[in-house]
Amino acid sequence: MQLNLPMFDLSRIPSVFFEDPFPFYAELLSGPPVLEQEDGSVLISRHALLGAVYKDVDGYSSDKKLSFGPKFGVKSPLFEHHTNSLVFNDPPLHTRVRKIMTGALNPRAIQVMEPGLRDTVSRLLDAMAETNSKKGGIDIIEDFASQIPIQIIGDLLGIPFEERTPLRDWSLAILGALEPVVGDRQMRIGNEAVDDFKAYLRTLVARRRQEGRDLETDVLTRLILAEDAEELSETELLQNCIFILNAGHETTTNLIGNALYMLWRHPDQKRLLINDPQLIDGAVEEVLRTQSPNQFGNRQTTREIELGSVKLDKDVNIHMCIGAANRDPDVFDHPDVFDIRRKNARHHLGFAAGPHVCVGLTLARLEAKIAVSEFLKRFAEYEIAPNAVISNRIRFRGYVALPAALSD
Repeated sequence: MQLNLPMFDLSRIPSVFFEDPFPFYAELLSGPPVLEQEDGSVLISRHALLGAVYKDVDGYSSDKKLSFGPKFGVKSPLFEHHTNSLVFNDPPLHTRVRKIMTGALNPRAIQVMEPGLRDTVSRLLDAMAETNSKKGGIDIIEDFASQIPIQIIGDLLGIPFEERTPLRDWSLAILGALEPVVGDRQMRIGNEAVDDFKAYLRTLVARRRQEGRDLETDVLTRLILAEDAEELSETELLQNCIFILNAGHETTTNLIGNALYMLWRHPDQKRLLINDPQLIDGAVEEVLRTQSPNQFGNRQTTREIELGSVKLDKDVNIHMCIGAANRDPDVFDHPDVFDIRRKNARHHLGFAAGPHVCVGLTLARLEAKIAVSEFLKRFAEYEIAPNAVISNRIRFRGYVALPAALSD
């Protein structure tokens, strides 16, 4: 596929991109290192450039107030959320919130969560077997992949099981507004989702103050205590609770769904994994490399700076194409080959890099490894139906529906 690179603009992506963006990424990697967009922003795709930007916190900012103001309106719920959440902030807020979350996701806390994770996966597998028997098939996303992180993040925040139903829809609505082009309807449901989520969280915080939880393992308790110590405002507390759900839910759902799809597409690799379950670590990393749930990130220049031999002014928005960087031939041999035994798969940027590396990466990896391993033990010969639906989003890659037939 030949692209006119100067016309490759994120505001006008062709429909064929969503199903298979990788020919576009290959062309980007063979083109100029910094590609200007029509709105004055730039796009970078090479692994070395993304790594350099991630690590240079002085030259590049994660703060999005300047770019999100015109997009969302500075008084909108979406603007308030995205400009207060961990991922779109610089120190000192980023440092304070990250320290709280890292403390709650310590090895002991993850170890405590693992039995519950295994119970959740086992219960979902049993339910899918019954559904498959009655209906002749299941949906890997709806019946399995999306359910796991909802339960884990629900446990992490201490959200009662019976109150978790709206969480996925809220998350999808809020994250959908991060696309480069957002319609009026998407903007409206995104703003409504932030308002509804905040209203719910206020009641949850009030209850948690009364009942209390283990400071070692309960993220919400840690955030509440930080607010009491005036380390966080109420807005920062509530918006970062929303961020935890969104970050922990959507990406992990996509990781599990993408993994089961890729293993089905590559039966030789699936057979390798079934014959040697110890390869699960490499399998998860190779999925993160080839089908990263996060396909794009952003930074903004803090001063005049040179990037890839191109001089950029202050306040230039940089689109960072993670999906392309993860297939950079300068880093990965035969980058389009799915190989679960690849030695350097962990060099991918699926979890970002530098100070903003994903705070929940250990938990996400654990969820994916357990989910995929246990699924293959039960349903090794599953078949994905031809009517799978990929999400029409640029920033995130994953399936909306992944119908499949199961067999032991």
